[in-house]
Amino acid sequence: MNRKSVLMKLALLGSLSAAIFMSGCNSQGVAKLKKATPIIPIQEYEKMLLGKLTADYVGNENCLKGCHDHDKLALDFKSSTMGDQLIQSSSGMMIVDCESCHGPGSELMDAIQGLDAKKDASEIIKAHKENLLDLPNLPAGAKSLICLKCHTANATFNIHNWNGGIHAGNEVSCSDCHPIHGSSDLILPPRETSETCMECHIEESAKFSLPSHHPVKEGKIYCTDCHDPHGTENPKQLRRMTERETCGRCHTEKTGPFLYEHADNTETCSTCHSPHGSINKSMLKLPVTFLCKQCHGEHRNSGTDDISEKSRNYTRCTDCHSSFHGTDTPGVNTGGAFTR
Repeated sequence: MNRKSVLMKLALLGSLSAAIFMSGCNSQGVAKLKKATPIIPIQEYEKMLLGKLTADYVGNENCLKGCHDHDKLALDFKSSTMGDQLIQSSSGMMIVDCESCHGPGSELMDAIQGLDAKKDASEIIKAHKENLLDLPNLPAGAKSLICLKCHTANATFNIHNWNGGIHAGNEVSCSDCHPIHGSSDLILPPRETSETCMECHIEESAKFSLPSHHPVKEGKIYCTDCHDPHGTENPKQLRRMTERETCGRCHTEKTGPFLYEHADNTETCSTCHSPHGSINKSMLKLPVTFLCKQCHGEHRNSGTDDISEKSRNYTRCTDCHSSFHGTDTPGVNTGGAFTR
């Protein structure tokens, strides 16, 4: 392996290391180091980021024609986004080949030289694990970092949001959702995205079958209309900073502005609504009267004084307070009463 190749790899390792540690710096200098546990074993870093420094790249021909020419893997790769970029290199997109993810293969080629694919299969598999990245058995964080070598500056999401997001924190990797080899489009179509989400989010999936629900299973809206799977600054990975902003993208008539509104600092849409589905109308968490009483205690209302006791017990709050999202009409005590 030539000196220039080694120096280039060391430079890449240095830049990646700098990117990791710069997050701990401030304008006064390097921040005090804190004791922490790495997300992946230390010994995996060199292999994960670069492959072995002593190995060199041998090209796709040795992989796809030398051994995997009979494989479904070869066909899948050729029809994938990665394979298309390799063939259509004139498109200006980054060329991605087998070794971009699996690491340089010269030492593997040396290790399997002269072995028979059928008779020595176990030895060949062992050599792959020892000389290339053992991708299926890497920790989720390590798998994703391999993708993020390329999908950082040109990615649609912010790497900081991903690292701080729910998925990264729960051992979910890029390849759990994106089919690396077998798809001509790694960006899943919206409907497929929702189906992929429901494979893990079983409880939410069940709620979409309740009587009142957002029509996700019907294909009218999708999980990604509200959530960004790659992470956001919102703890629920909503596409906007607040529930009100997210819901208001569709439910504009409910957002106002109104002169009198439910207090934004204490109440959100999910205070009353179950966003994925409910047994109650309008995706309410409880029947109307019980829901209002969670915050508003029982009170005398002169408007019902002449109604029989039985009827008064069954009067719903919304029979009078229909503009509960907000109103421009003041109430008798100068505050908005959310009446019609």
